[in-house]
Amino acid sequence: MPKMTKSQMMSELSEKCGLAKKDVISLMDEMIALAYKEVKKNGEFTIPGVGKLVKVKRKARQGRNPATGETIQIPAKTVVKFRVAKAAKEAVL
Repeated sequence: MPKMTKSQMMSELSEKCGLAKKDVISLMDEMIALAYKEVKKNGEFTIPGVGKLVKVKRKARQGRNPATGETIQIPAKTVVKFRVAKAAKEAVL
């Protein structure tokens, strides 16, 4: 079964909510922009019932070059992770 495309998702939400497709697209774009801004500013953004985006700092660590086997130093960096809500896990699994 093929995955739902963005266009199909927007059409589905439009029909279910009784809104124009362009309004749904606008709402989703604004929510995404808000999520990015909040994660950058506060370190997390929660979507109730789905999960949350979280900014996480990774420590520097030792790694290995797979081609040569040489040990290399991997620098510390900040990454964004998505943590799935318990309700979402239970609904899907």
